[in-house]
Amino acid sequence: MQWWNEFVAWILSDGARPWLFTAAVLFAAVVAAGLLSAWIARRAVRGLIRQRDRELRDAAVAALIDAATEASVWNSLTPQEQVLSDRAVGQADLQVRLLPVRGADVAADWASHQLHELKRASATFGYQLDPAVVEFRDRLLEWQRHPSRTRRDFRNDLDRWRAQRSEPEQAVIAEQDSWVAEQHHERYVPSPLIDQATEPQTTADADTGPTPVASEAADETAAETRR
Repeated sequence: MQWWNEFVAWILSDGARPWLFTAAVLFAAVVAAGLLSAWIARRAVRGLIRQRDRELRDAAVAALIDAATEASVWNSLTPQEQVLSDRAVGQADLQVRLLPVRGADVAADWASHQLHELKRASATFGYQLDPAVVEFRDRLLEWQRHPSRTRRDFRNDLDRWRAQRSEPEQAVIAEQDSWVAEQHHERYVPSPLIDQATEPQTTADADTGPTPVASEAADETAAETRR
């Protein structure tokens, strides 16, 4: 207990005050430096996360805009190109839904509906698709800049389309889409009549008689035999 009493007496003495003040200043400086470092690191990590989210959102929006361009000429694509385009659209739709942005699923639903309408309109002759693609691009770019404000507009559009939808019209539209898909598929399927037309020509070429050179050689051989 004697060393403790001596320590307490030294702390309470006038000579210990400069040491205590220096220790307090050092402790406060270390705590402030630790808090400042943690704040800077947190801001840096948040900046990296925001940059990564922005890059993912830019890539997803760019993929959807490119898909809209292909959807505007959907009826002129081959079946293989349509499959590749659908896969790209599916990946972009998944990227948009996984974005940590409020209302990302609403934007994905709106884009999916618009892409479907562009595909249907591509089979309509005389339909001007350039304004529709430009509007699709501008709306998505606006959502990219202002997600919260554009989310309400997307939700209003979805509600209006849902209210305008009726079962008889949907059945007719589904039948029309199925007929257009069948016609498009038949256009790229090779016709069996062409194959049948090429087969007789090949057979006729194979059944042709000997060449003139072979005939002359046979005549000369017969003349030498008669001699």
